Amino acid sequence: MRGTHNIGEASVTGNTTESVRESYDRIASEYANHFANELDSKPLDRELLGRLAADVRGKGFLCDMGCGPGHIARFLGQLGTKMFGLDLSPRMIEQARRINPDIPFQVGDMTSLELGDGTLAGIAAFYSIVNTPRESLLPVFKEMFRVLQPAGLLLLSFHIGEEVVHPDELLGHSISMDFFFFQPHLIKGFLETAGFVIEEIIEREPYAPGIEYQSRRAYIFARKPN
Repeated sequence: MRGTHNIGEASVTGNTTESVRESYDRIASEYANHFANELDSKPLDRELLGRLAADVRGKGFLCDMGCGPGHIARFLGQLGTKMFGLDLSPRMIEQARRINPDIPFQVGDMTSLELGDGTLAGIAAFYSIVNTPRESLLPVFKEMFRVLQPAGLLLLSFHIGEEVVHPDELLGHSISMDFFFFQPHLIKGFLETAGFVIEEIIEREPYAPGIEYQSRRAYIFARKPN
């Protein structure tokens, strides 16, 4: 959601995973309609995704992890990358396939990816950790590290802060899931513990209220060493 987060349907543990999946299944159709063209109003996001695409183009597959309705995957695919998308929510995957029939999408859990070691040239994880509690961050980042090939690049984005938001309703439907905000130094530390080398951290102020939720945003380029 752009009310409190952006595109990602992240994986968590235990019963919470089911709550997150069920909540996104419930709002999938409205979510797709609401956010399908949001990149049109986000020039920095387009620029950074373009940098990711230029880095991985011709090196292998790029995964839009926590893909939602697939608009990030569509943008990256238009830049000449070999794309596929992955999301926890089956209904969200249905929307992604409907809107983007030329891109493969699959249901998947970021804490236990059904991908082989070193199979990806890059990962776009735009707000995919928004429903991931702090204790689950390191397992998620270790999985990302595992499936990237040597020199593979991750572009991760998230909301800056320390709060936990628990809305009862989103896009006209009741939901049951938390949304987590993180400080960049915390995420940097977890990524480095997972084995990544941090190349750049970018922060920005929110775009206008009509475009997105009013939180500061962070983007991290992190690379798996050769």
